[in-house]
Amino acid sequence: MSKAKAVCDRVYAVGGSDLSAPEDAFVYLVDAGSELVLIDSGVGYGMRRIEENIRSLGFEPASVWNIVATHCHIDHIGGLFTWKERYGSKIIAHEEDRAGIEGENNALTAASMYGVDYKPVKVDTLLKGQAEKHTYGDLELNFLHTPGHTPGSICVYIDTKDGRVLFGQDIHGPFSPAWGSDLKKWRVSMQKLLDLRADVLCEGHAGIYRGEKIRNYIESYLKRYK
Repeated sequence: MSKAKAVCDRVYAVGGSDLSAPEDAFVYLVDAGSELVLIDSGVGYGMRRIEENIRSLGFEPASVWNIVATHCHIDHIGGLFTWKERYGSKIIAHEEDRAGIEGENNALTAASMYGVDYKPVKVDTLLKGQAEKHTYGDLELNFLHTPGHTPGSICVYIDTKDGRVLFGQDIHGPFSPAWGSDLKKWRVSMQKLLDLRADVLCEGHAGIYRGEKIRNYIESYLKRYK
């Protein structure tokens, strides 16, 4: 396994297929000064490793007061239950994916594809609009509703000393009617992300992109699913 690494100012990669567990999507840690924010939680198997990675950076897992669930798939939300039980972390998600996260419709989590028994959690901060801003510690997080991969997919961006950092989980798809995927809405969502002109992209499975490579990456998938 690789070690946790700094991505840019305030952002670290602490989980992922080569950082915590093979089944995990990337898990990013945001340093908001007086508290930490986690972007997704992995499938759950790599919880201990994620905790170790956070400590290796000089932080404490107990300072993760909020976790953003970018959408309701198991490789992003499987660890939420343990975080909430162990540290009291609050969950942030969009209302369109609430049914999957809170256990009303387990099929939406795609847990069966991973052979995982998902433990539902209650969403503490339910995002309802197309765009919302919330402040955590000394940092403002901008939430964008970006449906397409799932109905309640969200992306998050922050402005740092290193520029605009975009957490664009699962830009690449995949897409399935079983999850409520919608390619037409996804294309609109991708244009929203392009319009942000981010300096750093932290993607859910593809890793880190910077500068013009961000536009190239997003546009390559727009062409693929044209």
